[in-house]
This record gives sequence, C-alpha cells and structure tokens, in this order.
Amino acid sequence: MFWNKKEKTLVNSGQVEFLAIGDIVTDAFIELEKEQAWVETDNPDKNKELCMKFGDKLPYKDVVVVPGVGNSSNAAVSAARLGLNSASYTNVGEDGFGVEQIQAIKDSGVSPEFVVTNSGEKSNYHYVLRYGPERTILVRHTEWNYKMPELKTAPKFIYLSSLAENSLEFHHEIASYVKNNPETKLILQPGTFQMRLGYEKLKDLYETSYMFFANKEEYQRILETKEDDIVKLLELMNSKGVKIPILTDGPKGAYAFQDGNIWKAPMYPDPKPPLDRTGAGDSFASTVTSALIIGKPLEEALLWGPINSMSVVQYIGAQEGLLERSKLEEYLKDAPEDYKIEKIK
Repeated sequence: MFWNKKEKTLVNSGQVEFLAIGDIVTDAFIELEKEQAWVETDNPDKNKELCMKFGDKLPYKDVVVVPGVGNSSNAAVSAARLGLNSASYTNVGEDGFGVEQIQAIKDSGVSPEFVVTNSGEKSNYHYVLRYGPERTILVRHTEWNYKMPELKTAPKFIYLSSLAENSLEFHHEIASYVKNNPETKLILQPGTFQMRLGYEKLKDLYETSYMFFANKEEYQRILETKEDDIVKLLELMNSKGVKIPILTDGPKGAYAFQDGNIWKAPMYPDPKPPLDRTGAGDSFASTVTSALIIGKPLEEALLWGPINSMSVVQYIGAQEGLLERSKLEEYLKDAPEDYKIEKIK
C-alpha cells in the first residue's frame, strides 16, 4: 500500500518495500539570537554547552514548526521520494498534532496504513533550539503500547530507529519477526534510548540486523570500548552479528564493512554553508538503504547517501531537502571527479 497524493487515497501496490518503525514527532525550530545565547567551550574536557541568561525574557529570531518528522518518519519520506513503496508503523495521540503528523507523511507519499491513534494520549512534540547550523533538541517521547503491526505480506526491509524507553520487549518482538521472516532485512539506526541499552540487552536485534548505521562515538558507546580505529570498530560490530555495519565520521566521510571488504565514501561538497544539520544522518542511512532496495550495489549506494545529506542540510528541518531519484542521480552525474568510493581493505 502507498498513499496517492493526487487521489488522496491508499493504493494497493503489492509488497511494502520500506517499512519504517519508530516514533513520529512535531519539531518546533526556534532560532536563537546570537546576542542572547552563546556556546561555552572553555573546558576542553567537557562537551560544548549552550548558554543563556537564567530567569530572563530572551527574544528569539524565528520559529518554524515541522510536523511528521523523527528518525523513522524522515527515513520513510526519504524512501518515498526515491520512488519506493514506503509505509510507517508509528503512534500518535488523539490530538491536533497527531492529525497533522499523519497528514504530513501522507502528503509525502508514505502509507499511513500502520499508524495507530491512541485515545487520551498526547502526540510527541519536540523543541529544537537552533544556534547557527547546530541545534539542541528538547525531547519527550510518549510511552506507547508498542506491538508489531499485522503484516499480510512480509516487507522487503524494516528500518528501525528511535522509540521510547518502555520499548525493550518490542525490540525483541521485531527481532523474532525478522528471524521468522528471512525474506525481510532489518536496518538498525539506533536512537538515544537504544544506544543507552548497549549491545547485550539488544543482542538478538543486532544478530538479526542486515545493516547498522551510527557514528564513531556511538559505536564506541554501544560496544563499550575506547577503540579508536574505524576498521577495528567495523570488524567488531560485524563480529556481533551485523552483516553490513556502516560508520559515519563527520567530514571524514562514511565507512562500510561487507564480506571482509571495507569501503570509504567521501562527503558530497556543500553548495553553500549548511543551514540546519537536523536529519543529515537519517537521510544518509535511508538513502543508502533505498539504493540497495532499488538494486544498486553497496559501493554505489554509499555514494547516494551523502548527496541527500548535502541537500537536507540546506533547509530547516529533516525533510524539505530530501531529493527525488531523478534529481539525486543528476547530482551523482555532475559530481566532482574525486567523488569516488575508496577500498581501504
């Protein structure tokens, strides 16, 4: 099933190719005045801190409200823009925000067939404090009653990301589903709670994951290691059961392990300085996944992902900059000569 934007109806188009599982939210992007806020970096042993005057009334520059986002929702929209039959399993509350969230993914071509509306609950609403291209997000996840949707036909791929803290058993349910339906491949892009759980509590999930996406620091956190070598981190994640672990390392690019080979993809050059980095990781992971579903080999799929990330950061929010397939392939055709995959092992 997919949502036909023109006819405003669900269309039966056969097997779901990309089923995104994860919480949907509304993001309110609040652009801070740089005269009223600053970033504290004096102590190199601490993380950077966003600072504002306490107990004061602080003017802000602008606010942009974007419904229907969140890691998995962004991924579902990305897949739909690239032409896949994309659907979302997620939960909303019985309120106006939930109605807007469902409509937003419908309008982006994502099937709402598996969206659950929960009576008496509030939909997720996050506040994003923008300071230049970076942001700090104030999050609150409603603890839904998660359960696998009724799937008449097993989807080609399940893409799993952020869920609330009461979802541990649901993760085991997903792992069990994938084990019992080997025609379905599981993609894991962990959110904050899933990373906090680490590897052992989600061992069955990692063992059934076809691909895994995280940055270098997240690899270290999940694997509980201080190992700094990217090759060793990839090999360690592979030894835990993930068939194709993929690691992003900021401006240094992305690395992927497959069948003993390790590939490196560079960043696609930004046409102008990024406006907002929200959703860059979601767009990369979902685009690499979508390219594989379309039939591209991993080496080419790794070149698709950075193009969508480049486009997304040119806009506020995680979805406005997501590309349709024809535009993405145009960027790939016009890429600089040095935009190539490098085999490092």
